Amino acid sequence: MTWTLSTSLDDFRAEAGAFLAARPAENTVLLTISHRLAAAGLDVFGEPPVFGWWRPEADGPVEAAFLQTPPFAPRLSVMTEAAAAELAVQLAAAGPGFTELTGVGGGAAAVRAFADAWTAATGTTQAVRVEERLYRLGRLTDPAHPPTGRHRLATPADRDLAIRWYAEFLAEVDVPPMDIPRVVDDRIAAAGLHLWEDDTTPVALAGASPILAGMSRIGPVYTPAPLRGRGYASAATAAATAHVLTQGAQEVLLYTDLANPTSNSIYQQIGYLPVEDCLVVDFTAA
Repeated sequence: MTWTLSTSLDDFRAEAGAFLAARPAENTVLLTISHRLAAAGLDVFGEPPVFGWWRPEADGPVEAAFLQTPPFAPRLSVMTEAAAAELAVQLAAAGPGFTELTGVGGGAAAVRAFADAWTAATGTTQAVRVEERLYRLGRLTDPAHPPTGRHRLATPADRDLAIRWYAEFLAEVDVPPMDIPRVVDDRIAAAGLHLWEDDTTPVALAGASPILAGMSRIGPVYTPAPLRGRGYASAATAAATAHVLTQGAQEVLLYTDLANPTSNSIYQQIGYLPVEDCLVVDFTAA
């Protein structure tokens, strides 16, 4: 059976919600984005989003899903390579009036299958922009060399600082622009923005997503460049992780850039274990 494409968040959650919740680690991005769309409105990322779900049989369960919130690339759920390739072909046939594709993200095997099918169907070229690794908390361990200072939740008084650090973080990781003030306000209101401060001065930030299907994802994690190498990011991450555990999270996740060996090392030191490798691939017109 082919993919079902839709612009209805309600239909997407009704059709694909149980499938996403059954594997919350691999589907963490789709769960958190769909939750944010439901809470903040379909315009929160700018242009209207596009959704899709796939059943291998007409009367069978959903076994794959995707969503796209332009200008961001589509994000794939856990899915087979065959389902990913079929999605690429169907989106290419749908044309630019339905969805604009500049890339794709998700599990490495599915993304490669999608990218190969998309470039073959559209004549575009592909290039890997980011190689990521998804980690899941095993047992939380305190940092080996904890820095001085303490953890606290961000408050409205920290808004300007958090907005500036979010902007600096997004510039470093080359993510398309977003409504940063709105994101920061939502995170602060939901007690999902954590600060590590040293001698009453904030020195690092860690976000935490709402708990969905028993899962929360840590990110972004940011320390200003002049303050790096002192253990602040590890401390902020550990503190944010401990906080969501006390709030009832059964799984705590985070992504790292595989090009950054430091972050991959420090997160493993505090108890995070690899789950899967992921890719973000960009498409360029020939």
